[in-house]
Amino acid sequence: MPEKTTMEELKSDIIAQKERSLPQQFERVLALVRVLRQECPWDRKQTPESLAHLLLEESYELVHAIDQQDECELKKEIGDLFMHLCFQVQLGEERGAFSFNDVFDALCQKLVHRHPHVFGDTLAETEGDVLKNWEMLKLREGRKSLLDGVPTAMSELLRAYRVQKKVAGVGFDWQSDEGVLDKLVEEIEELKQATSKKDQEDEFGDLLFTLVNYSRFLGANPEDALRKATNKFVSRFIRVEEQVGTSGRPWQEYTPEELDLLWRAAKMGTVH
Repeated sequence: MPEKTTMEELKSDIIAQKERSLPQQFERVLALVRVLRQECPWDRKQTPESLAHLLLEESYELVHAIDQQDECELKKEIGDLFMHLCFQVQLGEERGAFSFNDVFDALCQKLVHRHPHVFGDTLAETEGDVLKNWEMLKLREGRKSLLDGVPTAMSELLRAYRVQKKVAGVGFDWQSDEGVLDKLVEEIEELKQATSKKDQEDEFGDLLFTLVNYSRFLGANPEDALRKATNKFVSRFIRVEEQVGTSGRPWQEYTPEELDLLWRAAKMGTVH
């Protein structure tokens, strides 16, 4: 985008309906962020911290669009997320911390360094080899612990999964899924025997952690699996809810047995 001498010229170029190349579209988005930052009261007030929760919300909305296989919404949500990334870079530039050029340069340098089997002569024949090399390279980059890169802000289910994958990458892992299943049985028994609230919470946490471990041996991401299970439950409950609504009877009049029949029908897809 050509250098603009006034804000009005910049805005005029942003809203102009015309063919643009990819670099021009990128510059258009950056210009849009700069204009909003200067002329919108809400945007002027924002900080990296104030935008953090919105960044998470946009990420969740993007995942939802992926789950729904809605290409139109997916396109929009990718744009919304990209807008937030641009805003964070704009704030970084204002602080004199970094620019997009710095971001892209750091990204390329990191990925080239961590893929010596692609850009160098290191051998990595399997996915496991790649992950093991990846973790060792990160340690050589100055991290004191293998687990330093696991964000504490992520959901605890995903955090447990990331922690387990990282330590497994250096060989700290169960030898087989049978060992994990035995541990699950052990944790369930300890939960049954726990009497105090604190012990029950501790044992329940251990059980969840072990379940997450087992998900790795199934080749399943626990966050994805739980999200799909929740979506399935919601879909089935809505079917039951529709039947209760059309019956004219309030929920309180339904017996547990009647609700169970509706639920079973919803699972079978035969609610009518």
